[in-house]
Amino acid sequence: MNKSTAEKIGNYRWTIVALLFFATTINYMDRQVIGYLKPLFSRPLTEGGLAWTNTDFALVTSLFTGFYALMTFFAGFVIDKIGTKLGLALSLIIWSVFGILNAFAGSVAMVHAAVRSLFGIGEAGNFPASIKTIANWFPKKERALATGIFNSGANVGAMIASLAVPAIAYTVWFNGAIKGWQMAFILTGAVGLLWLIFWIWLYETPAKQKHLSKAEYDYIHADEAAIVSSDEEIATKVPWYRLFAYKQTWAFVFGKFMTDGIWWFLLFWLPDFMKQQFNMEGHAIMIPLFVVYGVAIIGSVSGGGFPMFFMNKGMEVYKARMTAMLLIAILPLALVLTPYFGNVQHFGNNASVLALIVICIGAAAHQAWSANLFTTVSDMFPKKTVGSVTGIGGLAGGIGGVLVQQIAGRLTDHFKGIGETAVAAQHLVGKSAEALVQCHVQRAYGIMFGICASAYLIAWVVMKVLVPKHKPITDL
Repeated sequence: MNKSTAEKIGNYRWTIVALLFFATTINYMDRQVIGYLKPLFSRPLTEGGLAWTNTDFALVTSLFTGFYALMTFFAGFVIDKIGTKLGLALSLIIWSVFGILNAFAGSVAMVHAAVRSLFGIGEAGNFPASIKTIANWFPKKERALATGIFNSGANVGAMIASLAVPAIAYTVWFNGAIKGWQMAFILTGAVGLLWLIFWIWLYETPAKQKHLSKAEYDYIHADEAAIVSSDEEIATKVPWYRLFAYKQTWAFVFGKFMTDGIWWFLLFWLPDFMKQQFNMEGHAIMIPLFVVYGVAIIGSVSGGGFPMFFMNKGMEVYKARMTAMLLIAILPLALVLTPYFGNVQHFGNNASVLALIVICIGAAAHQAWSANLFTTVSDMFPKKTVGSVTGIGGLAGGIGGVLVQQIAGRLTDHFKGIGETAVAAQHLVGKSAEALVQCHVQRAYGIMFGICASAYLIAWVVMKVLVPKHKPITDL
């Protein structure tokens, strides 16, 4: 679309994308807090920590992910029923309130897990609401790009958290009356309530939006057989169990199950990997992780626009989407090289930089994949079911996320135990003992990066087998 055409049509739909972008930014900033607090929480009580093990941390993040996934399943149906405006507003209020309450959970991992689970209930509404909003506000050819833009908020939120959380957590507040980690939960949780003002002010469905021109409204609905507002479509309810009869649903479900957990791993475990591999924590990991999530933004936005390259050459929408996703799925294979490039003995001070470059490739590829995977739903399903299908996929992705985090927690503790046994057998103490334990934990991370590397190609192959050609659902 050239500039003059865009001016004639109007661009209010991009204001909606901006609102979703900031909502997703806040969503991931709040979610990421716990990951940056792990090194602090793992310290002994005598050193100001909470004496958590890796299994304790995995319990907290797994229960959050499990509740998040379960509620994503239900959130999709609720949002299809009550609409995106109210649905996303309620979601944000819940996750902001419980995010703040996490500051008062004490030191017991199970209490944190309970509060974090309730926090996950609120966070679950963000993506079903956002994907449905994109389906309502954009023609099919622009949906992946719009999804990529708002989805990049996940990376911006992680970037902000990488700078803000360590700075807040390692600062003394009010002469120690409030601990740094408590303040991190309080401040990040409060930000979301500010966004709520703009959402209520600026958002309505296209049929009700006074700032939307008729030309832009017609452009949004140009590729539809019938023009129906999203909230009007809700009148025709589709029972959730009917959606499982379609291979298109299972393709999306499998794609989410295989790949969502990889992003959860990068969000929650990357700070610990940096500590175990390079002895970096606190302020030292701020810039490296800021860069990782910053590069992932490029993947989200460019990946969302990637299928348009093939569409502009005459390829139909689904074929273009799957072609782009195949090329994207190849890139994470680079993650298997993370332990090699992260070897300090081989690469010295350059090891951390080289390892981060590989991780950046994987993170960017995931975001590009995610932007297109989400859009396959609105490509194939009617708008009235988009929230529901997204919710089903979110549940599958959450289950995958729980499995990945449980594997990470148990694997790192297992290898840590082997290292501690070796330390005791060799009667090592001090830095020598710590280095040997870390060496064993690094092996666990090598296995984890191998799992991450292969997940996307496996997902693509199964999705392609289930839905070899574009088959839009027309009987719902």
